[in-house]
Amino acid sequence: MRESIFSSSIRSFFIAFFAIMGLVLGIIPAMLLIGAIAGTSSAEAETIYTAEIVPNADGSRKTLSKESPVILKLNIIGPIGVEGLTMHSVRTQLTESREGAFKDNRVKAILLHIESPGGTVVDADGIYRALKSYKEQYKVPVYAYVDGMCASGGMYIAAAADKIYASDISLVGSIGVISPPFFNVANILTKYGVSSLTLSAGKGKDEMNPFREWKPDEQETYQGILDYYYNHFIHVMTSNRTELDKTKLINDFGAKVFPAEIAKEHGYIDGSGYSLDATIKLLAHTIGIEDNYYQVVQLEKKIWYNELFGSNFKVFNGTVKHQIDLTPDLDAKLMNQFLYLYRPGM
Repeated sequence: MRESIFSSSIRSFFIAFFAIMGLVLGIIPAMLLIGAIAGTSSAEAETIYTAEIVPNADGSRKTLSKESPVILKLNIIGPIGVEGLTMHSVRTQLTESREGAFKDNRVKAILLHIESPGGTVVDADGIYRALKSYKEQYKVPVYAYVDGMCASGGMYIAAAADKIYASDISLVGSIGVISPPFFNVANILTKYGVSSLTLSAGKGKDEMNPFREWKPDEQETYQGILDYYYNHFIHVMTSNRTELDKTKLINDFGAKVFPAEIAKEHGYIDGSGYSLDATIKLLAHTIGIEDNYYQVVQLEKKIWYNELFGSNFKVFNGTVKHQIDLTPDLDAKLMNQFLYLYRPGM
């Protein structure tokens, strides 16, 4: 009996489907086996990042000998605290910059390439402290180049640098801290006859509960945290940027951002109207390099099976996350955290 076109199509579809599934299921164990073999055969610790040679001040990306000096370029690009720019990722890059091809003290300086509005308090502080520790331990200079914006948490990190230079159109500043927004829906619930009961133990555990009317001065605990973070920010800035006047910073400048030239006059940065190449050249000169025999290297995260098939890969774990986004311009990882972040209109 002749097979119908419909039946033939269905049969072909299932043959192709199960062939693809068989191929995928065969690839996964193979990748896991290769990873296990690579891990056991390596004498050194597994690395997360791989080195990429980027242009130096003269635009050269030549591969040089393993004895050539290296300037490590760390990109502080985008919100601080999201994936790829956390204190953990930066600490890992700094650790791996002393291993493998970079061992024997090849990294002679660090260049921070900054274009960031800031981010979480914890990550900005963690990156700052990691840079300060690295600089003191290995006796290397750290320069920062601002390429658009260096605000709030970005400025906090830049304070770890010996020198900060910026392009002429960059914006710099925003020394301040902000809490996550608090909402209260108690009146709406009362209007529609809805009641709510939250059980808690411990004095103050129920503070700022959005489902009941707030008590007078209930926000004092959170305001105290904000004040603590703010005073620490002021200390970091004025202890590292000695030309930045503390009284003016608190009473006049506040959380404002300034064009690079004005930021230089106030003491936030050391120079405006610079390019990335000019900053690299200054840094190379600082470590005694006058020729072209050096490399600028940045570390890029490897893409491997643990990322493709890990717990965050939604196709394989089958989880779907639903949430109401009240601040669509803010990354979800920054929600419900204290922030060193510049957000106009907030």
